[in-house]
Amino acid sequence: MRTLRSIGCNQTVSVVKLHGEGAVKRRIMDMGITKGTEVFVRKVAPLGDPVEVTVRGYELSLRKADAEMIEVK
Repeated sequence: MRTLRSIGCNQTVSVVKLHGEGAVKRRIMDMGITKGTEVFVRKVAPLGDPVEVTVRGYELSLRKADAEMIEVK
């Protein structure tokens, strides 16, 4: 299982599944990250937190814990 946290810079991936429960999963979905969405990883901070991505035409920063809940291919 590959997660968004493990993806390097300048790569585009597709969301397979969202893990997590309740409010956390809902917050990720509210940001536009849903099954089948293309996500482009723009930057990763030196210690891996945060990860800057482009989703649906806008830029978004995710914490490591949130990126770990997003399964991609």
